[in-house]
Amino acid sequence: MKKRKRGLPSFPGSRKLYGILSVTILFEAICIVAQAVFLARAITYLFQGNDVRTVAIDICLFLVAFLIRQALSHSQQLAAERFSEKNGKALRKQLIESYFDLGPRFVQTNGTGQLVTLAMEGIEKVKTFLEIAIPRMIRTFLIPAITVLYVFTLDVTSAVILTVTVPIVIIFMILLGLAAQAMADKQYETYRILSNHFVDTLKGLETLAYLGQSKDHGKQMSHVNRDYRKATIRTLRVAFLSSFALDFFTSLSIAFVAVGLGFRLIDGSINLLPALTVLILAPEYFLPIRQVGTDYHATLDGQVAMEQVETIIGKNERTHETSLNEGMEWTATSSLQINNLSVAHEPTASSVLKNVHFSWKGYGVIGLLGASGAGKSTFIDVLAGFLQPNQGEITVNGERLDSFAHERWQKNIAYIPQQPYIFPASIADNIRLYVPDATDEAVENIIVEIGLHPLVEQLPNGIHERIGEGGRTLSGGQEQRVAMARALLSQRPIILLDEPTAHLDIETEYENKQVLLRLFHKKLVFLATHRLHWVKEMEHILVVEQGGIREYKSHEEWRKQYQP
Repeated sequence: MKKRKRGLPSFPGSRKLYGILSVTILFEAICIVAQAVFLARAITYLFQGNDVRTVAIDICLFLVAFLIRQALSHSQQLAAERFSEKNGKALRKQLIESYFDLGPRFVQTNGTGQLVTLAMEGIEKVKTFLEIAIPRMIRTFLIPAITVLYVFTLDVTSAVILTVTVPIVIIFMILLGLAAQAMADKQYETYRILSNHFVDTLKGLETLAYLGQSKDHGKQMSHVNRDYRKATIRTLRVAFLSSFALDFFTSLSIAFVAVGLGFRLIDGSINLLPALTVLILAPEYFLPIRQVGTDYHATLDGQVAMEQVETIIGKNERTHETSLNEGMEWTATSSLQINNLSVAHEPTASSVLKNVHFSWKGYGVIGLLGASGAGKSTFIDVLAGFLQPNQGEITVNGERLDSFAHERWQKNIAYIPQQPYIFPASIADNIRLYVPDATDEAVENIIVEIGLHPLVEQLPNGIHERIGEGGRTLSGGQEQRVAMARALLSQRPIILLDEPTAHLDIETEYENKQVLLRLFHKKLVFLATHRLHWVKEMEHILVVEQGGIREYKSHEEWRKQYQP
Protein backbone atom coordinates (compact mmCIF):
# COMPACT_ATOMS: atom_id res chain seq x y z
CA MET A 1 0.00 0.00 0.00
CA LYS A 2 1.50 3.29 -1.05
CA LYS A 3 1.91 6.13 1.40
CA ARG A 4 -1.28 8.05 1.99
CA LYS A 5 -1.37 11.68 0.92
CA ARG A 6 -1.51 14.25 3.70
CA GLY A 7 -3.30 17.58 3.81
CA LEU A 8 -6.30 18.88 1.93
CA PRO A 9 -7.22 17.08 -1.32
CA SER A 10 -6.70 18.97 -4.57
CA PHE A 11 -9.44 18.92 -7.20
CA PRO A 12 -10.82 21.43 -9.73
CA GLY A 13 -12.43 24.23 -7.73
CA SER A 14 -10.54 23.35 -4.54
CA ARG A 15 -8.99 26.79 -4.02
CA LYS A 16 -12.32 28.55 -4.41
CA LEU A 17 -13.95 26.18 -1.92
CA TYR A 18 -11.09 26.53 0.57
CA GLY A 19 -11.35 30.30 0.34
CA ILE A 20 -15.13 30.27 0.93
CA LEU A 21 -14.81 27.85 3.83
CA SER A 22 -11.95 29.78 5.42
CA VAL A 23 -13.87 33.05 5.38
CA THR A 24 -17.14 31.55 6.64
CA ILE A 25 -15.38 29.51 9.35
CA LEU A 26 -13.47 32.62 10.46
CA PHE A 27 -16.77 34.45 10.92
CA GLU A 28 -18.20 31.37 12.61
CA ALA A 29 -15.32 31.47 15.12
CA ILE A 30 -16.12 35.12 15.84
CA CYS A 31 -19.77 34.14 16.39
CA ILE A 32 -18.68 31.38 18.79
CA VAL A 33 -16.72 33.90 20.86
CA ALA A 34 -19.64 36.35 20.73
CA GLN A 35 -22.03 33.63 21.91
CA ALA A 36 -19.81 32.83 24.88
CA VAL A 37 -19.38 36.51 25.81
CA PHE A 38 -23.09 37.43 25.67
CA LEU A 39 -24.20 34.20 27.40
CA ALA A 40 -21.64 34.68 30.19
CA ARG A 41 -22.69 38.32 30.61
CA ALA A 42 -26.40 37.37 30.89
CA ILE A 43 -25.73 34.59 33.42
CA THR A 44 -23.33 36.72 35.47
CA TYR A 45 -25.68 39.70 35.66
CA LEU A 46 -28.63 37.47 36.62
CA PHE A 47 -26.47 35.76 39.27
CA GLN A 48 -25.60 39.18 40.67
CA GLY A 49 -29.33 39.93 41.09
CA ASN A 50 -29.95 42.20 38.13
CA ASP A 51 -33.38 42.37 36.52
CA VAL A 52 -34.09 40.24 33.43
CA ARG A 53 -34.72 43.41 31.42
CA THR A 54 -31.11 44.49 31.98
CA VAL A 55 -29.82 41.38 30.19
CA ALA A 56 -32.41 41.35 27.40
CA ILE A 57 -29.96 42.94 24.94
CA ASP A 58 -27.28 40.36 25.81
CA ILE A 59 -29.76 37.51 25.31
CA CYS A 60 -30.88 38.97 21.96
CA LEU A 61 -27.27 39.37 20.81
CA PHE A 62 -26.56 35.79 21.89
CA LEU A 63 -29.48 34.58 19.77
CA VAL A 64 -28.30 36.65 16.79
CA ALA A 65 -24.79 35.21 17.08
CA PHE A 66 -26.26 31.70 17.38
CA LEU A 67 -28.43 32.13 14.26
CA ILE A 68 -25.57 33.59 12.24
CA ARG A 69 -23.36 30.68 13.33
CA GLN A 70 -25.96 28.14 12.19
CA ALA A 71 -26.42 29.96 8.87
CA LEU A 72 -22.66 29.98 8.27
CA SER A 73 -22.43 26.29 9.17
CA HIS A 74 -25.25 25.47 6.76
CA SER A 75 -23.61 27.45 3.96
CA GLN A 76 -20.36 25.54 4.53
CA GLN A 77 -22.22 22.27 4.26
CA LEU A 78 -23.93 23.31 1.02
CA ALA A 79 -20.65 24.43 -0.53
CA ALA A 80 -18.94 21.18 0.44
CA GLU A 81 -21.87 19.09 -0.86
CA ARG A 82 -21.84 20.83 -4.26
CA PHE A 83 -18.06 20.46 -4.48
CA SER A 84 -18.15 16.74 -3.59
CA GLU A 85 -21.06 16.05 -5.97
CA LYS A 86 -19.37 17.81 -8.88
CA ASN A 87 -16.00 16.13 -8.36
CA GLY A 88 -17.62 12.78 -7.59
CA LYS A 89 -19.29 12.79 -11.02
CA ALA A 90 -16.04 13.86 -12.68
CA LEU A 91 -14.06 11.15 -10.87
CA ARG A 92 -16.56 8.44 -11.80
CA LYS A 93 -16.45 9.54 -15.44
CA GLN A 94 -12.63 9.58 -15.49
CA LEU A 95 -12.51 6.22 -13.72
CA ILE A 96 -14.84 4.50 -16.19
CA GLU A 97 -12.97 6.06 -19.12
CA SER A 98 -9.76 4.70 -17.60
CA TYR A 99 -11.28 1.22 -17.46
CA PHE A 100 -11.97 1.41 -21.19
CA ASP A 101 -8.58 2.92 -22.03
CA LEU A 102 -6.58 0.43 -19.94
CA GLY A 103 -8.43 -2.42 -21.56
CA PRO A 104 -9.55 -5.96 -20.76
CA ARG A 105 -6.16 -7.10 -19.45
CA PHE A 106 -6.33 -4.49 -16.69
CA VAL A 107 -9.93 -5.50 -15.84
CA GLN A 108 -9.00 -9.18 -15.68
CA THR A 109 -5.97 -8.49 -13.49
CA ASN A 110 -7.83 -6.33 -10.96
CA GLY A 111 -11.15 -8.19 -11.01
CA THR A 112 -14.52 -7.08 -12.31
CA GLY A 113 -16.07 -7.06 -8.84
CA GLN A 114 -13.51 -4.69 -7.39
CA LEU A 115 -13.68 -2.26 -10.32
CA VAL A 116 -17.48 -2.17 -10.35
CA THR A 117 -17.57 -1.69 -6.57
CA LEU A 118 -14.97 1.08 -6.82
CA ALA A 119 -16.94 2.92 -9.52
CA MET A 120 -20.23 2.67 -7.60
CA GLU A 121 -19.73 2.48 -3.83
CA GLY A 122 -16.12 3.69 -3.85
CA ILE A 123 -16.99 7.01 -5.51
CA GLU A 124 -19.85 7.52 -3.06
CA LYS A 125 -17.40 7.05 -0.18
CA VAL A 126 -15.02 9.54 -1.80
CA LYS A 127 -17.87 12.05 -2.03
CA THR A 128 -18.61 11.54 1.67
CA PHE A 129 -14.94 12.06 2.48
CA LEU A 130 -14.76 15.31 0.50
CA GLU A 131 -18.02 16.57 1.94
CA ILE A 132 -17.07 15.95 5.58
CA ALA A 133 -13.30 16.05 5.82
CA ILE A 134 -12.53 19.36 4.09
CA PRO A 135 -14.70 21.62 6.32
CA ARG A 136 -13.59 19.67 9.41
CA MET A 137 -9.89 20.12 8.67
CA ILE A 138 -10.21 23.86 8.09
CA ARG A 139 -12.34 24.24 11.22
CA THR A 140 -9.68 22.41 13.23
CA PHE A 141 -7.10 25.03 12.26
CA LEU A 142 -9.16 28.22 12.57
CA ILE A 143 -11.69 27.82 15.40
CA PRO A 144 -9.27 26.64 18.14
CA ALA A 145 -6.78 29.33 17.10
CA ILE A 146 -9.33 32.18 17.34
CA THR A 147 -10.79 30.76 20.55
CA VAL A 148 -7.49 30.38 22.40
CA LEU A 149 -6.35 33.85 21.32
CA TYR A 150 -9.43 35.35 22.93
CA VAL A 151 -8.95 33.20 26.05
CA PHE A 152 -5.41 34.63 26.37
CA THR A 153 -6.96 38.07 26.77
CA LEU A 154 -9.13 36.81 29.65
CA ASP A 155 -7.00 34.29 31.52
CA VAL A 156 -3.45 33.32 30.57
CA THR A 157 -3.39 30.23 32.83
CA SER A 158 -6.44 28.68 31.18
CA ALA A 159 -5.09 29.53 27.72
CA VAL A 160 -1.80 27.77 28.53
CA ILE A 161 -3.65 24.65 29.74
CA LEU A 162 -5.69 24.57 26.54
CA THR A 163 -2.61 25.09 24.36
CA VAL A 164 -0.51 22.43 26.11
CA THR A 165 -3.16 19.71 26.09
CA VAL A 166 -3.81 19.89 22.35
CA PRO A 167 -0.48 18.24 21.30
CA ILE A 168 -1.15 15.39 23.74
CA VAL A 169 -4.59 14.82 22.23
CA ILE A 170 -3.18 15.00 18.68
CA ILE A 171 -0.41 12.49 19.47
CA PHE A 172 -2.95 9.94 20.70
CA MET A 173 -5.13 10.66 17.66
CA ILE A 174 -2.17 9.99 15.34
CA LEU A 175 -1.21 6.74 17.07
CA LEU A 176 -4.74 5.40 17.05
CA GLY A 177 -5.33 6.76 13.55
CA LEU A 178 -2.34 4.82 12.19
CA ALA A 179 -3.70 1.65 13.76
CA ALA A 180 -7.14 2.34 12.29
CA GLN A 181 -5.58 3.05 8.88
CA ALA A 182 -3.79 -0.31 8.87
CA MET A 183 -7.02 -2.05 9.86
CA ALA A 184 -8.97 -0.19 7.16
CA ASP A 185 -6.43 -1.18 4.50
CA LYS A 186 -6.82 -4.84 5.48
CA GLN A 187 -10.59 -4.49 5.54
CA TYR A 188 -10.58 -2.94 2.05
CA GLU A 189 -8.43 -5.81 0.75
CA THR A 190 -10.85 -8.41 2.14
CA TYR A 191 -13.74 -6.40 0.68
CA ARG A 192 -12.03 -6.43 -2.72
CA ILE A 193 -11.63 -10.22 -2.52
CA LEU A 194 -15.26 -10.62 -1.46
CA SER A 195 -16.60 -8.46 -4.31
CA ASN A 196 -14.47 -10.26 -6.93
CA HIS A 197 -15.45 -13.64 -5.50
CA PHE A 198 -19.13 -12.74 -5.57
CA VAL A 199 -19.10 -11.53 -9.19
CA ASP A 200 -17.09 -14.56 -10.34
CA THR A 201 -19.56 -16.83 -8.54
CA LEU A 202 -22.51 -15.20 -10.34
CA LYS A 203 -20.77 -15.64 -13.69
CA GLY A 204 -20.01 -19.32 -13.03
CA LEU A 205 -23.19 -20.24 -11.16
CA GLU A 206 -24.57 -22.35 -13.99
CA THR A 207 -21.27 -24.22 -14.42
CA LEU A 208 -21.00 -24.86 -10.68
CA ALA A 209 -24.53 -26.27 -10.63
CA TYR A 210 -23.82 -28.57 -13.59
CA LEU A 211 -20.65 -29.89 -11.95
CA GLY A 212 -22.34 -30.35 -8.58
CA GLN A 213 -19.92 -27.96 -6.88
CA SER A 214 -22.39 -25.26 -5.80
CA LYS A 215 -22.48 -26.38 -2.13
CA ASP A 216 -18.70 -26.61 -1.86
CA HIS A 217 -18.36 -23.20 -3.47
CA GLY A 218 -20.94 -21.86 -1.04
CA LYS A 219 -18.62 -22.88 1.79
CA GLN A 220 -15.80 -20.93 0.16
CA MET A 221 -18.06 -17.90 -0.04
CA SER A 222 -18.80 -18.30 3.68
CA HIS A 223 -15.07 -18.32 4.45
CA VAL A 224 -14.49 -15.14 2.42
CA ASN A 225 -17.49 -13.49 4.07
CA ARG A 226 -16.22 -14.47 7.54
CA ASP A 227 -12.80 -12.95 6.81
CA TYR A 228 -14.44 -9.68 5.78
CA ARG A 229 -16.66 -9.69 8.88
CA LYS A 230 -13.64 -10.22 11.15
CA ALA A 231 -11.71 -7.42 9.44
CA THR A 232 -14.69 -5.09 9.88
CA ILE A 233 -15.01 -5.93 13.59
CA ARG A 234 -11.29 -5.27 14.15
CA THR A 235 -11.59 -1.90 12.44
CA LEU A 236 -14.65 -0.96 14.51
CA ARG A 237 -12.87 -2.00 17.71
CA VAL A 238 -10.02 0.41 16.99
CA ALA A 239 -12.49 3.13 15.98
CA PHE A 240 -14.44 2.83 19.25
CA LEU A 241 -11.20 2.81 21.26
CA SER A 242 -9.90 5.95 19.57
CA SER A 243 -13.24 7.74 20.05
CA PHE A 244 -13.19 6.85 23.75
CA ALA A 245 -9.58 8.04 24.15
CA LEU A 246 -10.31 11.30 22.36
CA ASP A 247 -13.39 12.02 24.48
CA PHE A 248 -11.51 11.08 27.64
CA PHE A 249 -8.53 13.38 27.08
CA THR A 250 -10.59 16.35 25.89
CA SER A 251 -12.96 15.98 28.88
CA LEU A 252 -9.95 15.74 31.18
CA SER A 253 -8.48 18.93 29.71
CA ILE A 254 -11.78 20.80 30.17
CA ALA A 255 -11.90 19.51 33.75
CA PHE A 256 -8.41 20.90 34.46
CA VAL A 257 -9.53 24.30 33.18
CA ALA A 258 -12.77 24.18 35.24
CA VAL A 259 -11.00 23.11 38.46
CA GLY A 260 -8.39 25.83 38.06
CA LEU A 261 -11.04 28.45 37.48
CA GLY A 262 -13.02 27.21 40.48
CA PHE A 263 -10.10 27.51 42.91
CA ARG A 264 -9.25 30.99 41.65
CA LEU A 265 -12.87 32.08 41.94
CA ILE A 266 -12.85 30.97 45.57
CA ASP A 267 -9.69 32.89 46.43
CA GLY A 268 -10.90 35.91 44.38
CA SER A 269 -8.02 36.03 41.89
CA ILE A 270 -10.46 35.98 38.95
CA ASN A 271 -13.94 37.42 38.43
CA LEU A 272 -17.00 35.38 37.53
CA LEU A 273 -17.53 36.94 34.05
CA PRO A 274 -14.15 36.05 32.48
CA ALA A 275 -14.12 32.66 34.27
CA LEU A 276 -17.56 31.77 32.94
CA THR A 277 -16.61 32.97 29.43
CA VAL A 278 -13.50 30.75 29.45
CA LEU A 279 -15.50 27.79 30.73
CA ILE A 280 -18.09 28.18 27.94
CA LEU A 281 -15.33 28.49 25.30
CA ALA A 282 -13.33 25.44 26.49
CA PRO A 283 -15.68 22.79 24.96
CA GLU A 284 -15.92 24.87 21.76
CA TYR A 285 -12.11 24.86 21.61
CA PHE A 286 -11.94 21.04 21.57
CA LEU A 287 -15.11 20.45 19.52
CA PRO A 288 -13.48 20.68 16.01
CA ILE A 289 -10.69 18.33 17.12
CA ARG A 290 -13.21 15.80 18.46
CA GLN A 291 -15.24 16.04 15.23
CA VAL A 292 -12.14 15.35 13.13
CA GLY A 293 -11.33 12.33 15.28
CA THR A 294 -14.87 10.97 14.93
CA ASP A 295 -15.18 11.69 11.21
CA TYR A 296 -11.74 10.25 10.48
CA HIS A 297 -13.12 6.75 10.93
CA ALA A 298 -16.34 7.59 9.09
CA THR A 299 -14.34 8.77 6.05
CA LEU A 300 -11.46 6.28 6.18
CA ASP A 301 -13.03 4.07 3.50
CA GLY A 302 -13.36 7.18 1.34
CA GLN A 303 -9.64 7.91 1.70
CA VAL A 304 -8.73 4.35 0.72
CA ALA A 305 -11.12 4.46 -2.25
CA MET A 306 -9.74 7.84 -3.36
CA GLU A 307 -6.21 6.40 -3.42
CA GLN A 308 -7.39 3.53 -5.61
CA VAL A 309 -9.25 5.89 -7.96
CA GLU A 310 -6.31 8.28 -8.29
CA THR A 311 -3.91 5.38 -8.90
CA ILE A 312 -6.02 4.03 -11.76
CA ILE A 313 -6.63 7.46 -13.31
CA GLY A 314 -2.95 8.33 -12.91
CA LYS A 315 -1.94 5.07 -14.60
CA ASN A 316 -4.22 5.89 -17.51
CA GLU A 317 -2.93 9.48 -17.78
CA ARG A 318 0.66 8.24 -18.04
CA THR A 319 -0.30 6.35 -21.19
CA HIS A 320 -1.58 9.57 -22.84
CA GLU A 321 1.39 11.88 -22.36
CA THR A 322 1.94 12.36 -26.11
CA SER A 323 -0.52 12.65 -28.96
CA LEU A 324 -0.59 11.83 -32.65
CA ASN A 325 -1.01 14.39 -35.37
CA GLU A 326 -4.57 15.42 -36.19
CA GLY A 327 -6.23 13.36 -38.89
CA MET A 328 -3.96 10.27 -38.59
CA GLU A 329 -5.47 7.40 -40.59
CA TRP A 330 -3.91 4.13 -41.66
CA THR A 331 -3.68 3.83 -45.45
CA ALA A 332 -1.81 1.78 -48.03
CA THR A 333 1.21 4.08 -47.61
CA SER A 334 1.24 4.22 -43.79
CA SER A 335 4.15 2.74 -41.86
CA LEU A 336 4.72 1.18 -38.45
CA GLN A 337 8.07 0.53 -36.83
CA ILE A 338 8.78 -1.05 -33.43
CA ASN A 339 12.32 -1.22 -32.04
CA ASN A 340 13.64 -2.86 -28.87
CA LEU A 341 10.16 -3.14 -27.31
CA SER A 342 9.83 -4.94 -23.96
CA VAL A 343 6.67 -5.56 -21.94
CA ALA A 344 6.14 -6.82 -18.37
CA HIS A 345 2.74 -7.08 -16.69
CA GLU A 346 4.24 -5.83 -13.41
CA PRO A 347 7.24 -3.48 -12.94
CA THR A 348 9.14 -6.08 -10.89
CA ALA A 349 8.15 -9.10 -13.03
CA SER A 350 10.19 -10.56 -15.87
CA SER A 351 9.37 -9.34 -19.39
CA VAL A 352 6.78 -11.27 -21.38
CA LEU A 353 8.13 -9.68 -24.58
CA LYS A 354 11.81 -8.74 -24.81
CA ASN A 355 13.65 -6.60 -27.36
CA VAL A 356 11.00 -6.97 -30.07
CA HIS A 357 11.74 -5.48 -33.50
CA PHE A 358 9.08 -5.22 -36.21
CA SER A 359 8.21 -2.97 -39.13
CA TRP A 360 5.37 -2.90 -41.67
CA LYS A 361 3.96 -0.72 -44.40
CA GLY A 362 0.42 -0.59 -45.76
CA TYR A 363 -2.10 -3.44 -45.62
CA GLY A 364 -1.64 -7.18 -45.11
CA VAL A 365 -2.44 -10.18 -42.93
CA ILE A 366 0.13 -10.75 -40.19
CA GLY A 367 -0.12 -13.97 -38.19
CA LEU A 368 1.02 -14.41 -34.60
CA LEU A 369 1.90 -18.01 -33.77
CA GLY A 370 3.32 -19.57 -30.62
CA ALA A 371 2.60 -21.73 -27.62
CA SER A 372 0.09 -20.71 -24.95
CA GLY A 373 1.59 -18.05 -22.70
CA ALA A 374 4.31 -17.15 -25.20
CA GLY A 375 3.07 -13.56 -25.51
CA LYS A 376 0.75 -13.48 -28.54
CA SER A 377 -2.14 -11.90 -26.63
CA THR A 378 0.32 -9.54 -24.92
CA PHE A 379 1.50 -8.28 -28.33
CA ILE A 380 -2.14 -7.79 -29.42
CA ASP A 381 -2.82 -5.88 -26.18
CA VAL A 382 0.20 -3.63 -26.81
CA LEU A 383 -1.01 -2.83 -30.34
CA ALA A 384 -4.49 -2.08 -28.97
CA GLY A 385 -3.01 0.30 -26.39
CA PHE A 386 -4.12 -1.85 -23.45
CA LEU A 387 -0.56 -2.45 -22.20
CA GLN A 388 2.19 0.12 -21.74
CA PRO A 389 5.65 -1.00 -22.94
CA ASN A 390 8.41 -0.86 -20.35
CA GLN A 391 10.88 0.24 -23.00
CA GLY A 392 11.21 0.59 -26.74
CA GLU A 393 10.60 2.95 -29.63
CA ILE A 394 7.32 3.10 -31.55
CA THR A 395 7.05 5.09 -34.77
CA VAL A 396 3.82 5.59 -36.74
CA ASN A 397 4.11 7.45 -40.04
CA GLY A 398 7.47 8.85 -38.90
CA GLU A 399 6.18 10.13 -35.53
CA ARG A 400 7.62 8.77 -32.26
CA LEU A 401 5.17 7.47 -29.60
CA ASP A 402 5.63 6.17 -26.09
CA SER A 403 2.79 3.62 -26.54
CA PHE A 404 -0.23 2.83 -28.71
CA ALA A 405 -2.65 4.21 -26.10
CA HIS A 406 -3.68 7.24 -28.17
CA GLU A 407 -7.12 8.02 -29.48
CA ARG A 408 -5.92 8.84 -33.02
CA TRP A 409 -4.28 5.43 -33.30
CA GLN A 410 -7.09 3.51 -31.61
CA LYS A 411 -9.73 5.04 -33.93
CA ASN A 412 -8.11 2.95 -36.67
CA ILE A 413 -8.59 -0.32 -34.77
CA ALA A 414 -11.41 -2.88 -34.63
CA TYR A 415 -10.86 -5.63 -32.05
CA ILE A 416 -12.29 -9.17 -32.20
CA PRO A 417 -11.44 -11.16 -29.04
CA GLN A 418 -11.91 -14.86 -28.25
CA GLN A 419 -15.20 -14.23 -26.46
CA PRO A 420 -16.85 -10.99 -27.64
CA TYR A 421 -18.95 -9.16 -25.08
CA ILE A 422 -22.61 -8.89 -25.98
CA PHE A 423 -24.24 -5.84 -24.41
CA PRO A 424 -27.79 -6.12 -23.01
CA ALA A 425 -29.24 -4.21 -25.95
CA SER A 426 -30.67 -4.85 -29.42
CA ILE A 427 -28.73 -6.65 -32.16
CA ALA A 428 -28.54 -3.37 -34.09
CA ASP A 429 -27.11 -1.44 -31.12
CA ASN A 430 -24.54 -4.18 -30.50
CA ILE A 431 -23.38 -4.01 -34.12
CA ARG A 432 -23.27 -0.19 -33.97
CA LEU A 433 -20.59 -0.29 -31.24
CA TYR A 434 -18.00 1.57 -33.33
CA VAL A 435 -20.53 3.60 -35.37
CA PRO A 436 -23.40 4.63 -33.03
CA ASP A 437 -25.14 6.74 -35.69
CA ALA A 438 -25.26 4.00 -38.38
CA THR A 439 -28.67 3.59 -40.04
CA ASP A 440 -30.85 0.49 -39.77
CA GLU A 441 -30.34 -0.08 -43.49
CA ALA A 442 -26.55 -0.16 -43.07
CA VAL A 443 -26.88 -2.61 -40.16
CA GLU A 444 -29.21 -4.87 -42.15
CA ASN A 445 -26.77 -4.93 -45.10
CA ILE A 446 -23.95 -5.98 -42.77
CA ILE A 447 -26.13 -8.69 -41.21
CA VAL A 448 -26.81 -10.17 -44.66
CA GLU A 449 -23.13 -9.99 -45.58
CA ILE A 450 -21.94 -11.92 -42.51
CA GLY A 451 -24.75 -14.48 -42.68
CA LEU A 452 -26.74 -13.52 -39.59
CA HIS A 453 -29.95 -12.85 -41.52
CA PRO A 454 -31.44 -16.35 -40.98
CA LEU A 455 -31.35 -15.72 -37.23
CA VAL A 456 -32.65 -12.14 -37.46
CA GLU A 457 -35.56 -13.17 -39.71
CA GLN A 458 -36.78 -15.55 -36.99
CA LEU A 459 -36.86 -12.89 -34.29
CA PRO A 460 -40.13 -11.05 -33.53
CA ASN A 461 -38.45 -7.63 -33.48
CA GLY A 462 -35.82 -8.27 -36.13
CA ILE A 463 -32.65 -6.25 -35.65
CA HIS A 464 -34.27 -4.52 -32.66
CA GLU A 465 -34.56 -7.78 -30.69
CA ARG A 466 -32.81 -7.55 -27.32
CA ILE A 467 -29.85 -9.91 -26.87
CA GLY A 468 -27.35 -10.52 -24.09
CA GLU A 469 -28.28 -10.44 -20.42
CA GLY A 470 -32.05 -10.29 -20.00
CA GLY A 471 -32.61 -11.00 -23.70
CA ARG A 472 -32.15 -13.71 -26.29
CA THR A 473 -29.07 -15.89 -25.80
CA LEU A 474 -26.71 -16.30 -28.77
CA SER A 475 -24.41 -19.22 -29.50
CA GLY A 476 -20.63 -18.78 -29.55
CA GLY A 477 -20.58 -18.63 -33.35
CA GLN A 478 -23.37 -16.05 -33.44
CA GLU A 479 -21.55 -13.89 -30.90
CA GLN A 480 -18.43 -14.04 -33.07
CA ARG A 481 -20.47 -12.93 -36.07
CA VAL A 482 -21.81 -9.97 -34.12
CA ALA A 483 -18.18 -9.01 -33.38
CA MET A 484 -17.34 -9.38 -37.08
CA ALA A 485 -20.33 -7.24 -38.00
CA ARG A 486 -19.03 -4.52 -35.67
CA ALA A 487 -15.65 -4.55 -37.41
CA LEU A 488 -17.18 -4.67 -40.89
CA LEU A 489 -19.58 -1.79 -40.21
CA SER A 490 -16.82 0.33 -38.67
CA GLN A 491 -14.69 0.12 -41.86
CA ARG A 492 -11.64 0.58 -39.68
CA PRO A 493 -8.38 -0.17 -41.49
CA ILE A 494 -6.65 -2.14 -38.69
CA ILE A 495 -8.16 -5.34 -37.25
CA LEU A 496 -6.79 -7.15 -34.19
CA LEU A 497 -7.96 -10.73 -33.65
CA ASP A 498 -7.07 -12.81 -30.59
CA GLU A 499 -7.98 -16.48 -31.18
CA PRO A 500 -11.29 -15.53 -32.88
CA THR A 501 -12.30 -19.15 -33.62
CA ALA A 502 -10.72 -20.95 -30.65
CA HIS A 503 -13.99 -21.97 -28.98
CA LEU A 504 -16.02 -22.85 -32.08
CA ASP A 505 -16.81 -26.24 -33.59
CA ILE A 506 -15.24 -27.11 -36.94
CA GLU A 507 -18.30 -26.31 -39.07
CA THR A 508 -18.96 -22.95 -37.40
CA GLU A 509 -15.28 -22.10 -37.53
CA TYR A 510 -15.18 -22.75 -41.29
CA GLU A 511 -18.23 -20.57 -41.90
CA ASN A 512 -16.87 -17.73 -39.78
CA LYS A 513 -13.46 -18.00 -41.45
CA GLN A 514 -14.99 -17.27 -44.86
CA VAL A 515 -16.60 -14.12 -43.44
CA LEU A 516 -13.33 -13.03 -41.84
CA LEU A 517 -11.37 -13.50 -45.07
CA ARG A 518 -13.73 -11.08 -46.81
CA LEU A 519 -13.29 -8.70 -43.90
CA PHE A 520 -9.47 -8.76 -44.32
CA HIS A 521 -9.59 -7.14 -47.78
CA LYS A 522 -7.59 -3.88 -47.83
CA LYS A 523 -6.94 -4.03 -44.08
CA LEU A 524 -3.92 -4.38 -41.84
CA VAL A 525 -4.72 -7.52 -39.84
CA PHE A 526 -2.92 -8.97 -36.80
CA LEU A 527 -4.22 -12.48 -36.12
CA ALA A 528 -3.13 -14.45 -33.04
CA THR A 529 -4.12 -18.11 -33.34
CA HIS A 530 -3.24 -21.74 -32.62
CA ARG A 531 -5.16 -23.04 -35.64
CA LEU A 532 -2.63 -23.86 -38.33
CA HIS A 533 -5.18 -23.82 -41.17
CA TRP A 534 -4.96 -20.02 -40.93
CA VAL A 535 -1.27 -20.06 -41.88
CA LYS A 536 -1.75 -20.15 -45.64
CA GLU A 537 -3.91 -17.01 -45.42
CA MET A 538 -1.08 -15.07 -43.75
CA GLU A 539 1.22 -12.85 -45.77
CA HIS A 540 3.68 -12.47 -42.92
CA ILE A 541 4.20 -14.67 -39.83
CA LEU A 542 5.55 -13.70 -36.43
CA VAL A 543 6.44 -16.64 -34.20
CA VAL A 544 6.44 -15.62 -30.53
CA GLU A 545 8.71 -17.78 -28.37
CA GLN A 546 10.68 -17.15 -25.18
CA GLY A 547 9.71 -13.47 -25.18
CA GLY A 548 11.13 -12.79 -28.63
CA ILE A 549 9.68 -12.66 -32.14
CA ARG A 550 10.97 -14.49 -35.18
CA GLU A 551 9.76 -13.21 -38.56
CA TYR A 552 8.85 -15.18 -41.68
CA LYS A 553 7.98 -13.33 -44.86
CA SER A 554 5.55 -15.99 -46.10
CA HIS A 555 3.81 -19.15 -44.92
CA GLU A 556 6.04 -21.18 -47.28
CA GLU A 557 9.13 -19.91 -45.47
CA TRP A 558 7.51 -20.77 -42.11
CA ARG A 559 6.63 -24.30 -43.28
CA LYS A 560 10.24 -24.97 -44.29
CA GLN A 561 11.30 -24.18 -40.71
CA TYR A 562 8.51 -25.82 -38.71
CA GLN A 563 7.12 -28.48 -41.07
CA PRO A 564 10.05 -29.91 -43.07
